[in-house]
Amino acid sequence: MKASLTELAVQAPKVELHLHIEGSLEPEQMFELAARNGIKLPYADIEAVKQAYQFGNLQEFLDLYYQGMSVLQTEQDFYDLTFAYLKRIQADNVVHTEVMFDPQAHLERGIAFDTVLNGIERALQQGEREFGISYRLIMSFLRHLSEESAFETLALAEPYLDRIHAAGLDSGEKGHPPEKFERVFARCRELGLKITVHAGEEGPPEYVWQAIDRLKVDRVDHGNRAMEDPALVRALVDRGYTLTVCPLSNLKLRVVEDMSQHPIASMLEAGLKATINSDDPAYFGGYVNDNFRALIDHQLIDRDQLYSLLVNSFDGAWMADSARAGYWAKLDELFARG
Repeated sequence: MKASLTELAVQAPKVELHLHIEGSLEPEQMFELAARNGIKLPYADIEAVKQAYQFGNLQEFLDLYYQGMSVLQTEQDFYDLTFAYLKRIQADNVVHTEVMFDPQAHLERGIAFDTVLNGIERALQQGEREFGISYRLIMSFLRHLSEESAFETLALAEPYLDRIHAAGLDSGEKGHPPEKFERVFARCRELGLKITVHAGEEGPPEYVWQAIDRLKVDRVDHGNRAMEDPALVRALVDRGYTLTVCPLSNLKLRVVEDMSQHPIASMLEAGLKATINSDDPAYFGGYVNDNFRALIDHQLIDRDQLYSLLVNSFDGAWMADSARAGYWAKLDELFARG
């Protein structure tokens, strides 16, 4: 008897390419860290936090997101946050994760760069030893801040770049096009960093063009609105770009009004190398398997498309070729058997 589509998705080895570690801060852990660090939250209890997780747009989410991370104060806090995420994704059979962190959001609060990095990295190393989850670390710049701030942060990071694999760009897109940081990412390339930026979530297709032509990114985060520009879709396909798509995030932030309207099937049919990720799972209602379940429950993908999404994520991952080939073989075996 063949496994159901949901069973296949659950059983399959998976990669997460679009995850903000600060966005994995569950309400229960937020309260725990607030108590540990003597921080008073503007919520009466955990249920009040969950009620606050109703956003009308990206900016409303970001306001809560930055407020929530105020509880992250020490290296141990960042370790605990990251290790909790790793334990959760182990249950989803995620075997490789590429984790973004926002140093500027912590530097603004007086938290040292190495405090953040050391805590996150220590957990990732332990997760690799104990769970076999390999990782890459992505330092993201906040696009609502200045180019000067990004350069200052990059300078602070330079002594640690042997521990950081890539540079990213996140936060609110509106009014902050990728070209604003063209010189910053040119310097990142000189320093040997991979590049991935958020583009085409709230921002127009032009932002995706800027990401690939001016910033010369290696990957595009989100990219939904690329579908509005057929020439852009062709360019993304022809150049082999991976898109890190986040369905539950898209729904929660009203990039799509209803999950039934999600463009994932159209992306795959157009030949785009789309992948499935959780973005900020504590805020958006689910981790990787939850995102796959949402697509399957709404009958948005079939068996072949599920296989493509899984294969694409390994193809787009910055991991060793030998490991990638091994996981592709496991996927082939699972789908042949199931």
